[in-house]
Amino acid sequence: MPTLFSRIIDRELPGRFVHEDDLAVAFLTIAPIRPGHTLVVPRAEIDQWTDADPELLAHCTRVAQQIGRAVKSAFGAPRAALIIAGFEVEHLHLHVYPVWGLSDFDLQQADPATASDLDDAAARIRAAL
Repeated sequence: MPTLFSRIIDRELPGRFVHEDDLAVAFLTIAPIRPGHTLVVPRAEIDQWTDADPELLAHCTRVAQQIGRAVKSAFGAPRAALIIAGFEVEHLHLHVYPVWGLSDFDLQQADPATASDLDDAAARIRAAL
C-alpha cells in the first residue's frame, strides 16, 4: 500500500511542491512549525533514513540545503532547521524550516495551516529558489 507521501508525490493528494527531480521532491507540510516548513521526500518508499542508500540520502540532504537557503531568505530567518524524525509518516522525510531559536525545534508546536498560508509560503520559497 502506498504511503501518504507517495500519494502526494503521485498527485493523488494535493501538495504544494517547491522542488521536484528524478529522486526527490519537496513540498510544504500541512502542519508547519513555522511558515515555510518544507518536507524533502525521496520518491522511493523508504521507511527510515538509516535504511536509505547513502547516495540517495546525500541527494536529499543537498536538496534540503537548497531549501534551507531559500526559507532563510524568504522568511528573513537567521538559520534553517533540518530534522529527520520519522515518526509521523513511514516514508523518509527531512523537515526544513526557518528558525529563530531552539524553541523552534519542538515538533509538537506544529499547527494546521490554511490553504492561503501554504500557497503564500510556497510562492515565497519558489521565488527564493
